[in-house]
Amino acid sequence: MSQSQHFLHELVGSMSQGADGNPTVVMVEAAFRHHGLHWRYINMEVSPADLGAAVKGARAMGFRGFNCSLPHKVSVIAHLDGLGQSAAVMGAVNCVVLRDGRLIGENTDGKGFLKSLQSMIDPRGKSVVLFGAGGAARAIAVELGLAGVRHITIVNRSEQRGAELVNVLREQLQLEAQLVVWSGDYTVPEGTDVVINGTSIGLYDPEARLAIDLDSLRPGMIAADVVFNPVRTRFLTEAAARGCRPLDGLGMLVNQGIVGIQYWTGIDPQPEVMRQALESVMGV
Repeated sequence: MSQSQHFLHELVGSMSQGADGNPTVVMVEAAFRHHGLHWRYINMEVSPADLGAAVKGARAMGFRGFNCSLPHKVSVIAHLDGLGQSAAVMGAVNCVVLRDGRLIGENTDGKGFLKSLQSMIDPRGKSVVLFGAGGAARAIAVELGLAGVRHITIVNRSEQRGAELVNVLREQLQLEAQLVVWSGDYTVPEGTDVVINGTSIGLYDPEARLAIDLDSLRPGMIAADVVFNPVRTRFLTEAAARGCRPLDGLGMLVNQGIVGIQYWTGIDPQPEVMRQALESVMGV
């Protein structure tokens, strides 16, 4: 096998509609370098009209897999050979892996969050409040359901979108789930173990406020945020001041990358190397 052929069989990529400013590239390639892997993670801009051709190109060039972001997370499914369990439940894919010659769609959004949460608590049997019902929140809710949480309350401004997620959790995972339409400051009920901001509130805006009754947060409760920039959001700062245990979104992002690299390469990358690379590029 020539050097060029060998190189082509060690590519993974990211298909997005806009290819600028992807911190995942920095993080994943840092892991490749650390582990001595002669791999590349390449960010490519792919329009919706060209998605099918891009997937065919990845097959033809022997890509081990790729990530895909909005707006491709649903439409890419038509071009794949199968789906993993959680991707099938949520109907969305953000990570594709080549297995036995077949392109299989997975979703690492929720897996990354779950792995981060499990570093602090076993979610089995716990009660969770989750703000949001968009892509990230949907993925997190499904993974928490598969991990055995006892109850999830979805707090969302759109009743229709929130109800769709609750129905998925009830019907496909037989999970005890309820919807609260978000209006004004939400009061976290007694007995809640984990509160999660699964929305983009706070992204690139350290002063953005999550509409929550801070007095309903109790010491020992885990307060988690999917927002990774800033690393310490206003929600996490205010929750920590009330004795909550904060879980930042950077851990979720790192663990998403870990799961993807495990899928593609079969190795367990060093989380510290990946987080340091992210912190460096973000100036943390």
